[in-house]
Amino acid sequence: MSSFAIIAGAQGGVELPLEAAIDRLDGAVLGWLHLHGISEETRALLGERLGLPDLVVGALTAVETRPRCDGIGDGALINLRARAPDRATDADALVSIRVWTQRGRIVSVARYDIDGLDRMRAAMLAGRVRDPGDFVAMLADAITDDLDPRVAALGDMLDDCELMLDARRAFALRRDIARVRAEAIEYRRFVAPQRQALERLAALDCAWLENDDRLHLRESADRFARMTEELESIRERAALTSEQITDLRAELLDTRSLWISIVALIFLPLTFLTGLLGMNVEGIPYAREPWAFWGVVGVCAALAAGTFAWFMRSRWLR
Repeated sequence: MSSFAIIAGAQGGVELPLEAAIDRLDGAVLGWLHLHGISEETRALLGERLGLPDLVVGALTAVETRPRCDGIGDGALINLRARAPDRATDADALVSIRVWTQRGRIVSVARYDIDGLDRMRAAMLAGRVRDPGDFVAMLADAITDDLDPRVAALGDMLDDCELMLDARRAFALRRDIARVRAEAIEYRRFVAPQRQALERLAALDCAWLENDDRLHLRESADRFARMTEELESIRERAALTSEQITDLRAELLDTRSLWISIVALIFLPLTFLTGLLGMNVEGIPYAREPWAFWGVVGVCAALAAGTFAWFMRSRWLR
């Protein structure tokens, strides 16, 4: 998604080129400028054309960010994280959108496309966003609406893995569980501080934040708190399931090793007997008797059956 600008009016919003929108910002009820990327042109536009403080420009164009909210003068700097439609190879699980808000003005910067931005664009054009408080509250709702089903899907995937828990399928299950656990850890890294950022924004003393905006922000913060708890549960359950798979694999290997040992013990006396009778020396008893071969076979079968019965009676095999 490229950069765009929307100026809101009484009958809704209208999308304008960036330069034209900047010229109309001062006289508009509400204007939203969204800048894609953090190039030198973006920094120059924020600092020179919009006149934002250096601290705000640096925060909006920082390479590494985390969810945060800081009140600066009559405005607020908000960094949030949302899912990307197509995850870039160098991006985190949740990519950042940085927002500067003050009365009548919203400036957002994002390095990647994010889910929910089209929804905000449509709401702005339809005139449903009346002030910066509405914008941030709706953006938080859009992010939670998109992220909540994904967190629930991670829990369902882990439920399926727990139902299929079997030592013979351990290798495939361990890969699935590791993927779920890694994704849960990535999400939790940003979901937990995002809750704190929204709670801090709801508590800011800003004239453009109305009571209903604060209620919506607290509701979104509560949803992020619930997602944080769910992600914690998924991470701990995934670790426990991995330990169970390791135990099952160890038990399976122990069982197979025991069977191999028992088979070896059964054949040990048989190997001794056949080796003794197979020596190429004179004087082996019954060497020329016609029934000698089948007699040796019978003795070997009796020894094997007796050894196996002893193992069964001793409860080595269960």
